[in-house]
Order: sequence, then structure tokens, then C-alpha cells
Amino acid sequence: MSLKLYFLRHGETTASQAGSFCGRLDLPLTPAGDEMAKDFALVYRDVPWTAIYSSPLKRTLATAIPLSDLLGIPIHKREGLKEIAYGQWEGKTAAEVNREFHDDYVRWLADPGWNSPTGGEKGIDIARRSSEVLEEIDHNHDDGHILIVSHKATIRIMLCSLLGIDIGRYRDRIAMPVASVTIVELAEHGPLFQVIGDRSHLRNDLRSRAGT
Repeated sequence: MSLKLYFLRHGETTASQAGSFCGRLDLPLTPAGDEMAKDFALVYRDVPWTAIYSSPLKRTLATAIPLSDLLGIPIHKREGLKEIAYGQWEGKTAAEVNREFHDDYVRWLADPGWNSPTGGEKGIDIARRSSEVLEEIDHNHDDGHILIVSHKATIRIMLCSLLGIDIGRYRDRIAMPVASVTIVELAEHGPLFQVIGDRSHLRNDLRSRAGT
């Protein structure tokens, strides 16, 4: 048996609805976001889960809790799974950031791997800290099914690391809508991507909601 990783982005927040930068702002889920978490738990309850790892922020924990409570599996909180820190961009829209921090924004768009939001983190910083969590999981679990609940940028950066994609291209290569699931098997010949950004577990009215 191999090790299978299920990357789950947290459910909807007011920031994902507005399209604003939300890294370390500790926002809760919206009521729709809570329902997304419940839908995931109901559809994926029969997976023989080995462990649950989550970012310690409210929106990720609230997404992990329905499955944890349903099956009685503890949640392992890891700082390395937190979202990128957006510094002075937190809570602002892209248009606001472009207006207020234009030069930094242009540099970041060109290569977010090596350029940071004003006062925030580079993509390579997230790659470094999140890789420590993946290494811990690989060390502690020879096989099984592992749920990793994290954030839009952080999940995409982890996937780039696993695929061998330049970290600076994480925004251009992988879509990651709210409450979506990506499944990666750590197979004999390396990571095997089986599902990317899937939301089929959500009921239709939740799946069709606007937001990023």
C-alpha cells in the first residue's frame, strides 16, 4: 500500500468571496463555508483515514472539524501549513494593492517565488516550511490516507514542489477553488496526481457560488 495525500482547501470566507488578500487574517468560514466542510465530511467519511493535518487558522480548522468529529480522528495543527503572509496587502483587493504598492505588486506578479508582498513572505519561504510538514508525514506514515487542510497559495506551492514545477509559477499553473480536493499518491516512481481541484463533493448550490 502507498501513501495517499488529500489536499483540501478551506471553505468559503468573506475574503474568498470578495477576492481580497487573506493570509494571516484569521477569518472564520461563512455559513456557506461551514456547509462546504460538512459536505466534504459526508462524502469522504468512508475513506480509511490515517491522520488529519491542518493549518491552525480558524478557516482551516473549521473545515477539518466536521470530518474529525464524525470519525473521532484528532487534528494535528502545523504552523508550516499556514497561508502566505501578505504583509501590508492583507485585506486589500488586487486593484487596491496595484494602486498603493504598484512596483512591489508588479515584481510579485512576475515571480512570486522570489518576490514577496510588501512586508510578507516569498513563495520559497512557504515551500520551505510546508515541505517540513510533508517530510514529517512521509516519515511518520509508511502508507495510508492523509488529509491536509490548508490554503490556496500554500497548497499550490506544495503541489509545485511535488511536481517539480518552478515555485514562481504556482499562481499560473494550478487552480485551487475553495473547498476543493487534490489527491496525490506517493507512488514507487514519485508523486502521482490522481485528482486536482475537485469540488464534486459539494452540492450544486455551493459549487456554483462565485468567489476565489
